[in-house]
Amino acid sequence: MDISLATVALPDDPAEAGHPTHLVLIPSYNSGPKLIETVRAARRHWTPVWVVIDGSTDQSDAALDRLTADDDAIRVFVLPKNAGKGAAILHGVRVAEREGYSHVLTMDADGQHPAELIPGFMALSAANPKSLILGDPVFDDTAPLVRVLGRKLSNWWTDVETLWTGRFDSLFGFRVYPVSALREVMDRHRWMRRFDFDAEAAVRLVWRGYRPISVAAPVRYFRPSEGGVSHFHYVRDNVLLSWMHLRLVAALLAGLPRHLVRRLRSSRH
Repeated sequence: MDISLATVALPDDPAEAGHPTHLVLIPSYNSGPKLIETVRAARRHWTPVWVVIDGSTDQSDAALDRLTADDDAIRVFVLPKNAGKGAAILHGVRVAEREGYSHVLTMDADGQHPAELIPGFMALSAANPKSLILGDPVFDDTAPLVRVLGRKLSNWWTDVETLWTGRFDSLFGFRVYPVSALREVMDRHRWMRRFDFDAEAAVRLVWRGYRPISVAAPVRYFRPSEGGVSHFHYVRDNVLLSWMHLRLVAALLAGLPRHLVRRLRSSRH
């Protein structure tokens, strides 16, 4: 299901008053100066903003200390060693659940995601709490062709794994998750800790009955000269994704009657 944010009523002054149920969660590993830019951009549009430093060695936590000293709406968690994007998000989600938050908007720390869309995504989530609000990337000419083509293949597999329950991008990390459901799914499965997080989390939550809602979101890839940082490893991460899709297809086939019933029910809504 695709929705335009032009039809969504935005909250008043979301960056001023702390939201009681929704927060921004930014995992970061050696993101360089782009991390500070991303956090500041997120804070211009929302409160609170949490950052999980995933074993970074670039002194990111020290740089963030200067922000948190002047802004108590920014909260930083520092993990002692690099455990992966999914593991960093899980850490933040566990804390968010304990503190009574119901949803988190995740965004990458490298400046690729559009912070100005945070209020719209949050409003859409508040109006549809049993849905996944998933960014649908709109690429410009900065996007590497191999990345664009590769995600098309991953998207085809997630279509199969969800029995075509709504069209959504499997790898774009700008999205809103339900906190408790995400934590439960991740606690039950040992994967989803690294580059496989975004795709597998979405598929398993769709299996749980969460409806995917796609919203167009521009994405920009920065060159190294612009401060761009990428930790994508072509061989390692594609092997990880291939193994993930193999596991998900096997799980789909093992529970096919249940998934067919779920798909039939979702088509009636």
